[in-house]
Amino acid sequence: MSGGILTIDLGAIVANWRALDAKTAETVETGAVIKADAYGLGVGPVGQALQKAGAKTFFVALASEGVVLRESIGPSARIFVFSGYMQGDETAFEEFDLTPMLNSADQVMRFMADRQGTAYGLQLDSGMNRLGMEADELASIIAQIPTLNPVLVMSHLACADEPEHPQNAEQLTAFNEMAATLPEHRRSLSATGGILLGPDFHMNITRPGIGLYGGDPFMDARPVATLSLSVIQTRPVAVGESVGYGATWVATRPSIIATVAGGYADGLIRAMGPNASLYAGKTRCPIVGRVSMDLITVDVTKLTTVPASLDILNATQTVDVLANAAGTIGYEILTSLGNRYKRVYKD
Repeated sequence: MSGGILTIDLGAIVANWRALDAKTAETVETGAVIKADAYGLGVGPVGQALQKAGAKTFFVALASEGVVLRESIGPSARIFVFSGYMQGDETAFEEFDLTPMLNSADQVMRFMADRQGTAYGLQLDSGMNRLGMEADELASIIAQIPTLNPVLVMSHLACADEPEHPQNAEQLTAFNEMAATLPEHRRSLSATGGILLGPDFHMNITRPGIGLYGGDPFMDARPVATLSLSVIQTRPVAVGESVGYGATWVATRPSIIATVAGGYADGLIRAMGPNASLYAGKTRCPIVGRVSMDLITVDVTKLTTVPASLDILNATQTVDVLANAAGTIGYEILTSLGNRYKRVYKD
């Protein structure tokens, strides 16, 4: 078939979730972050697989994502929304039993006016300066609403992928000090990187995200995604002939070039071109010339037989290897994967 096939290993996602769960005590719940359509891999199938494996708490970025997830996994799980109680989303929280992580005094006041008596969480800013209330704002809210009773209080670490960074300990202290001013509640500080920092950071519930999908900093993660691109045609290229826009690659030996169906419209960003490869099994076939919107050209000269498709994501060239080739991170590779791929799920 034309286009690409994105194969998602749900068994690997579940195995990664279980491996991260095993790094915390039995008293610590392991949730799952499946925002951005489960990092581009499909919130419905991923959510269902993780729920079947034992996940009871999920985190999404937007209320609209929570709606899709709720329709996929049913009524039993808790779904927290990181962006909190945004105007225009009120009906979604009520109809789909979503729990907002309230980020500001304004959100707290609006939520209390609209939905007092229903569950909510609070997000605190322990030093990242992105989302959440700082200590003074939290104190002001507590003074106005002495009955404040969140089901979860969370913050987010800015440098968890750098274990020796001093900000990790600073944020841990700041978070604990702010959280101590609230009634008894559950606490959450750690995403994947925080889990790897050790028990002081685990608290009551963790929020693994990228580690579920085979990405750094969880070095023991199983690869999750294989992306195969169909070969449209092959052609001989003589010494001195160029390939692709700008004539940036010129053959120095007689070469066979395969053109495959995929490009930056499919999330295979242009910057990866000079450094990435495709694979025929374990045989590396370098990209030559520029990645264009729909096509990538690949040097397959060393192959005896050119297969019907070549892999750009596999166990050798993982999301982080491909990300390094493009000067970015695995998160961007996964969440950029386009909608033209046929998605195939396996257990």
